[in-house]
Amino acid sequence: MKLHHRVDGPQDGPLLVLGPSLGTTLDVWRPQLPALTSTWRVLRYDLPGHGGSAPAAGFTVEDVARAVLDLAGDAPFAAGGVSLGGAVAATAAVLAPERVRTLVLCCTSARFGEPGPWHERAAQVRAEGLAPLAPLLRSRWFTPGFDGRWVTDMLEHVDPASYAACCDAIAAFDLTPRLGKIEADTLVIAGADDPATPVDHALALADGIPDARLEIVDDASHLANVERPTTVTKTLLTHLRPPSPRGDHPGPAARRERQETAPDSHAAGTRTRREVLGDAHVDRAVAATTDFTRDFQDLITRYAWDEIWNRPGLDRRTRSCVTLTALVARGHMEELAMHVRAALRNGLTRDEIKEVLLQTAVYCGVPAANAAFAAAQRTLKDLDH
Repeated sequence: MKLHHRVDGPQDGPLLVLGPSLGTTLDVWRPQLPALTSTWRVLRYDLPGHGGSAPAAGFTVEDVARAVLDLAGDAPFAAGGVSLGGAVAATAAVLAPERVRTLVLCCTSARFGEPGPWHERAAQVRAEGLAPLAPLLRSRWFTPGFDGRWVTDMLEHVDPASYAACCDAIAAFDLTPRLGKIEADTLVIAGADDPATPVDHALALADGIPDARLEIVDDASHLANVERPTTVTKTLLTHLRPPSPRGDHPGPAARRERQETAPDSHAAGTRTRREVLGDAHVDRAVAATTDFTRDFQDLITRYAWDEIWNRPGLDRRTRSCVTLTALVARGHMEELAMHVRAALRNGLTRDEIKEVLLQTAVYCGVPAANAAFAAAQRTLKDLDH
């Protein structure tokens, strides 16, 4: 399999390979290109039958990943992608851990749901073409009101039979059992309003890949890099670090060793705090820190956000359920509002939050639950505006 590709950036720069989503071309990464190419030699490719790549059928995600590894050559490189492109990048990292040193997984998944709907979409496209699918894709790629026509127009450059073959490949894809084999320094990016790969898919990636970091982009759907280009570009630049001249690779073992030999609990706690509460909240808290409160902020960052929230025994969805219940029981309604937002970022739906609060009416008391519902409703209403 040969994939059409394009290389931009300095010839002597470190290599970054970026893959597109199903139904788009390599131009989907255009918003990030100017910032990335100031340092990186960026190789973007088209999926089979998309853009300039020849039509193909009967392939797997692993086949595409091997084609990408062929494009990259033998030297170590960074890999990334959005949606299906992210799945390809993660698969390449499993196949060649010694070559894929850094990984960026944007709005993607280790398993894109049950295979049935993907086979149904493949059959529809084979029978009717891509035009009838465009309104559905537009509603899943972007939040209401966002004008992403320059991206949806890419469907005109996609071969329907190859699109259907990609759907079949996605139906068969499940990298979940192999996530632990990824050694790359990994960033997972999720759109907070993504219906195609919801936040819980990103959480599964971040939990399954050793030492992966998760960033959730507010007010973004499936193509977060297009809808919120400034935020995603800034996040990418923070994560991507060109390799050192010696070619050192900060894999999971090296990162764990650094954490054991350096006072890095504060950094780990800060990272988790930002992932759960959001950058805006943490930035406000940091800005408000004084000499009087600095030690307390350090205490909660290290003990609450690292030693408790980063324990492997419970996933973050469950920890959010426990936290909401405890806050209702103690009557901490201001803190509850903050953790309602956090619960949404951790993958709970509004209906699930409602169920947690209903449970508290029985075990914490109706007055406490009544106050909790009022606080949660105000928070959710604010998020809708």
